[in-house]
Amino acid sequence: MAAARQQGPRGSAVLELPRKPRLVCVEYPGLVRDVGAMLRTLGGEQGVSRIYADPAKRLELYFRPKDPYCHPVCANRFPTSTMLLRVTRRSRKKQQLDPEEQIQPEVQFEMDILGIVTTVYKFQGMSDFQYLAMHSGPDGKQTSMYDKVLMLKPEKEEFFNKDLPLYIPPPIFSRLDTPVDYFYRPDIQHREGYNNPQVSAENLIGLSRARRPHNAIFVNFDDEEIPTKPLDAAVQNWKKVCTNPVDKKVEEELRKLFEVRPVWSRNAVKANISVHPDKLKVLLPYLAYYMLTGPWRSLWVRFGYDPRKHPEAKIYQVLDFRIRCGMKYGYAATDMPVKAKRSTYNYSLPITVKKQGSHTVSVHDLKQGLGSAGTSGAKKSPSSRYKLKESVYIFREGALPPYRQMFYQLCDLNVESLQKIIHRNDGTESECTERDGWCLAKTSDDLRDSMSLMIKQIIRSTRPALFSNTTSSEDGKEQLAYESGEDEDDEEEEEEDFKPSDGSENEMETEILDYV
Repeated sequence: MAAARQQGPRGSAVLELPRKPRLVCVEYPGLVRDVGAMLRTLGGEQGVSRIYADPAKRLELYFRPKDPYCHPVCANRFPTSTMLLRVTRRSRKKQQLDPEEQIQPEVQFEMDILGIVTTVYKFQGMSDFQYLAMHSGPDGKQTSMYDKVLMLKPEKEEFFNKDLPLYIPPPIFSRLDTPVDYFYRPDIQHREGYNNPQVSAENLIGLSRARRPHNAIFVNFDDEEIPTKPLDAAVQNWKKVCTNPVDKKVEEELRKLFEVRPVWSRNAVKANISVHPDKLKVLLPYLAYYMLTGPWRSLWVRFGYDPRKHPEAKIYQVLDFRIRCGMKYGYAATDMPVKAKRSTYNYSLPITVKKQGSHTVSVHDLKQGLGSAGTSGAKKSPSSRYKLKESVYIFREGALPPYRQMFYQLCDLNVESLQKIIHRNDGTESECTERDGWCLAKTSDDLRDSMSLMIKQIIRSTRPALFSNTTSSEDGKEQLAYESGEDEDDEEEEEEDFKPSDGSENEMETEILDYV
């Protein structure tokens, strides 16, 4: 490209700044001897162009581009305002008249601006761990397994039946490619005279973490006695945060709920009264105990009520209902109407977007009336700010559940055909078992099959293309894998902060961790 070369003061040059072409700069972390080989490590020109077209993606560099097990180094994208400058140095020797005279050659520099650089990719992180397809023999000799585990062409059956060493690479490596400071917690300062408990299988995990002071009572199905009143610490804990009329009202509302129905799930409570989740953690141990195992696991039971002695309590039993998915059911997990909250299969290395940390609520905040009054900027009214929708605990025909895994109580299955399955043995209940409670054997399996068929019919009506090539199973018993239901946008926004699970989709697991 031509450029004006006007001599400026003191030998500086004045160049014309072209508007085009606009260039992309890659700060390659290596010595480039072969441009073609360098481009192949970046995915070729097409790969770089594809990454450049999406500003949210990072440029990946594979030092072994032909190795499918190679983990990339990632480059961050930055805007820049720089130029690509070409400098040419020309020297011309002058004619030497005197052999003894040293004449310096005449040097001339020419400069051209080849383009404007608007984007630069910088490799600022560390390289990830690499896991090679190698096998170490008894003599310590390393043998490559690439030709044994990679199918590069159509193979016969013998290829798949070969006896090979076990090769299972880790599914996920480093989650971050930049070093971070890990702030270790100091040792817990105990009272004078405190002795650490003897290490056993029951207390091996979690010794270094301070107990959460919610003072809940846990009961197993095999326990003979059930508590009739809360712990004194639970009473004091609630009185400490119950300091305004709103809290008194919430307590009375929860008492009435347990009078009408002696067994509740936490989500069902959240859908019936408006109370801050952190305050509910203190209130529930004050009015009920928590069942760990058996047909009422993960549920809160009113003090003094033993569902194992009352056959009519079978309607309060829990049903762990999960979406089954697979091609044999007519669709894969990627075709579900509502996607999973998290998955190791949808994993990008490394994570670059930082999630906002949850706001920690102190006892002082709870005393200021966060029970249901909320803040002045809240969009919802105080009476319903923290309420969840009924879909988080009630199953209705024609509606998809909001989560991939749901814990329903049998009385909350509002479908006539499901209630007939539950009440098949009314009046003839003889024994309460840990698996089926007061119901007939395999009642839970029958309920799951019926509910799955209902979910499949809903998905078939909304997305018939998924089932265009599938056939129904025999006797009409089509078992389906369902995914968590699709709700309106406003429901997703409302329940964003109050999911049944924060770190796991298992509500029971997460709720136990709140009290241990």
